[in-house]
Amino acid sequence: MSSASPQAIQPPAAIFAALGDPTRLSLLTRLSDGQGRSIALLSSDASMTRQAVTKHLRVLEGVGLVAATRVGRESRYVYRPEPVTQARSYLDTVSAQWDEALGRLKAMVEGG
Repeated sequence: MSSASPQAIQPPAAIFAALGDPTRLSLLTRLSDGQGRSIALLSSDASMTRQAVTKHLRVLEGVGLVAATRVGRESRYVYRPEPVTQARSYLDTVSAQWDEALGRLKAMVEGG
C-alpha cells in the first residue's frame, strides 16, 4: 500500500522537506522503534486528529520514510530508514565538497 517503492530514489530536498515539519518528525520518532502503529494509535494522545495524522503520514509515505501494511481493517505504519540514509549520504557528499573547497582556499591564502 506504499506509494513509494523501496527502490525509489527521492530527491534529498523532498526528504528534507518531509523531515522539516515538527509533527512529522514527532511521528517518525514514535515509529522509529520498529513497531507498526495504526492511525488510531498514533492519534490516541489527543494532540492530533486522525485526519491530521493521516495527512502527515501520506507526506512521509510519499518520500518513503514510512510504509503502510494492511492488517485487517486498518493500516499499520512502520518507519523505513533508507531515505534517511540517502539524505545523510547527500549531506556527506556536500560536506566533503565544502571541505575540499575550504582546503583549496586555505592553500591559496597560505601560499600566496
